[in-house]
Amino acid sequence: MPSAAHSSFTRIPDIQGALPNPRQSSFHQIPNQLRWDPFDIDKSVDFVRGLHMIAGAGDASTKNGLGIYAFAAGKDMDERAAFYNADGDFLIVLQHGEMDVETELGRLYVRPLEILIIPRGIRFRIALPAGPVRGYILETFTAGHFELPELGPIGSNCLANARDFQAPVASFTDDAGSVSKPYTITAKFDGNLFSATQQHSPFDVVAWHGNYYPMKYDLGRFNTIGSISYDHPDPSIFTVLTVHSAIHGTSVADFVIFPPRWLVGEDTFRPPWYHRNTMSEFMGLITGDYDAKTAGGFRPAGASLHNVMSAHGPDAGTHTKASNTALGPEKIGTGSMAFMFESMFMVGVTEWGLKTCEKIQEDYNQESWIPLKRNFRPPPGRWGTARPGPYTRGRPSSSSK
Repeated sequence: MPSAAHSSFTRIPDIQGALPNPRQSSFHQIPNQLRWDPFDIDKSVDFVRGLHMIAGAGDASTKNGLGIYAFAAGKDMDERAAFYNADGDFLIVLQHGEMDVETELGRLYVRPLEILIIPRGIRFRIALPAGPVRGYILETFTAGHFELPELGPIGSNCLANARDFQAPVASFTDDAGSVSKPYTITAKFDGNLFSATQQHSPFDVVAWHGNYYPMKYDLGRFNTIGSISYDHPDPSIFTVLTVHSAIHGTSVADFVIFPPRWLVGEDTFRPPWYHRNTMSEFMGLITGDYDAKTAGGFRPAGASLHNVMSAHGPDAGTHTKASNTALGPEKIGTGSMAFMFESMFMVGVTEWGLKTCEKIQEDYNQESWIPLKRNFRPPPGRWGTARPGPYTRGRPSSSSK
């Protein structure tokens, strides 16, 4: 049966924890650094009712922008229900629990440290075979889709390899339904929820072909690269997937991870330096500790947002440790996985993210950077003269500043 065979869609009244998404005018644009305590697990709702928009930019109706969500669910979606998002693509980062995802194109089973990409318009249903789930979602409204970053001089391999993405095998469901037991289709359309009913299963697809399909990826298969001499490379080397913008060199969204890896750079302050970006950075933590935030305020299932040109960097404790450690080869991030949603847009915070969830850490700045002490001493000689590097005469060498 064609998917067009359904009743008229009607809007679902606004309910706590679900949509509608706020319009751009209702986002709170804030230059302050923000950080959230871990978001709660809600055992009383399914996946659709467990969506909470934290932040975003732009507008789904013009296909320009993005949304960032926390989600939590404790119940399966109804057996005779399906959901689709007409506004954009979903990149789902599962932090806790397991998801059995039934889609029009087949099934995918998702565990923590795996991500799930569901393209715009694909109908799906989520069951929870291992109990409650929690995680993060990056939604992109743009007409483009998630793709692998261009590797340039890296070559044909490393980072995320195409062969490691898994697509479903077609799984046919033959159920004509009945008048007394119809299927309910819920649509997210321009930030609002609508529902319709139909008699046949939304998953009665016999076969499929093409390159527009849901897929999952195991983050443990990411092949990291980095400096083997000196200096701190740009975090773009940890990009798993990207959505390009019309402006060369910028992205509507990048999905970046910080997996376990070796650091071997010499004469270098190894954590991320203190910086300001033209991109907005929303970070989450799946498990463990993030190496640039060791004070304890950045915890699994929590988040942080450093907006366009908002200064940030390692907290005071991390700075002290990194400034005094012996620079031998070091394995960092063991048992940890942090990630970043990065965007060229100035990302606004929703009322839920700012107040309703009651997770904002009011002392984030005070705890992280106010305790830093000035300890720089001018080197002898004339300022501005680069000293020779360790191997090549006349080459400047990196140092902590």
